[in-house]
Amino acid sequence: MAKGSVVERAGCWYAVYRVNGRQRWESAGPSKKRAERLLVRRVTEVYEEAVAELKKATFAEFAEMWLQDYAKVSVKQSTFVSYEAITRRHLLPSLGKLWLHQISGSDIQRLLARKIRIDGLSPKSVVNILVPLKEMLEHAVEWRYLRSNPATYVKRPRVEMEEMDFLLPEEVCLFLEHADSRYQPLFMTAVLTGMRRGELMALKWGDIDWNSSQISVRRSLYRGTFQTPKSAYSIRRIMLSPLLSRTLMYHRTVSKSTELDLVFCDVNGGPLDPDNLVKRQFLPTLDRAGIRRIRFHDLRHTYASLLIAQGEDIKFVQSQLGHSSAKTTLDRYGHLFPGTHKEAARRLDQTVFGNSVRRLLEEPANQDSTVYNEAPEGVALQGLRFGSGGRI
Repeated sequence: MAKGSVVERAGCWYAVYRVNGRQRWESAGPSKKRAERLLVRRVTEVYEEAVAELKKATFAEFAEMWLQDYAKVSVKQSTFVSYEAITRRHLLPSLGKLWLHQISGSDIQRLLARKIRIDGLSPKSVVNILVPLKEMLEHAVEWRYLRSNPATYVKRPRVEMEEMDFLLPEEVCLFLEHADSRYQPLFMTAVLTGMRRGELMALKWGDIDWNSSQISVRRSLYRGTFQTPKSAYSIRRIMLSPLLSRTLMYHRTVSKSTELDLVFCDVNGGPLDPDNLVKRQFLPTLDRAGIRRIRFHDLRHTYASLLIAQGEDIKFVQSQLGHSSAKTTLDRYGHLFPGTHKEAARRLDQTVFGNSVRRLLEEPANQDSTVYNEAPEGVALQGLRFGSGGRI
């Protein structure tokens, strides 16, 4: 039988008991008897829940039910496709025949380690396996197939920051110069808005506000189907540069009116094929321009790097990219232009040492400065002379 106790703190009585190994404190007010009655009720509930018979299913049976009854109707189609592929390719071969209650945290940790050591998957790919598995087993608890989630305390492998590439301003110009005239507006929009490929493919003329020079990102294209963007933050308004606005206006005058009203479409007015766009237009354009091959998504990184390089406010960069927080933007792109921080280091000298620092940097080294340069680490600046500039 589950146990508990009543405890008084600052004139208030609490029923203290454990659920799944975790201590719970529940207030009962100033009455000790009320706390005791509450404790009896809660302990009884915990006991009855513990002895209740759980439903039985193998991992394979539950995974199929979870995919069809929950994931297929509750998550985006792209997410469902990913979850289904991960389940069939990575989870079922190892866990499929086991009863749910037989799966332990060590089984899951061992599975992840094997995926890295033997199968050669990257840590990021292994994290992508763990995410749907955790969610699946959490639903198994809610649906009375498990009492606790064995994946709760499984440790994720450490994921190194993803290496990214981007085009420099001169490379952007070279890239656009060598683009086919039919696709140049699309590539320019990608570079100067940071929109994702699916968002570009789903852009409609009605999404462009010519008066305010803004693009509203409202949808994305995935496997020929329009859906909502990646997240709620991805629904955003992006500022149009004057040149891009003029380019799109001209693009509209030479484009045929279509039923779908797409800004970038095939000859029949339908959505462009994203893979064909990359293989037949994007990569050949890079080759003609003599630029290394990068991913199409690196045009989004290019946009972010350009904004950061010209000193735009990080909150503005966040809003344009559709990130959930400025921290995400800083973590992902803050390192792209370390050269932009050199002036900050120079300004530090100016703040601390004032105008004297300019004379010190301009004057040739003399005996005093040599003494300073050779001074052991930890010697204070105070009292040392640098040329004729006086004391600092």
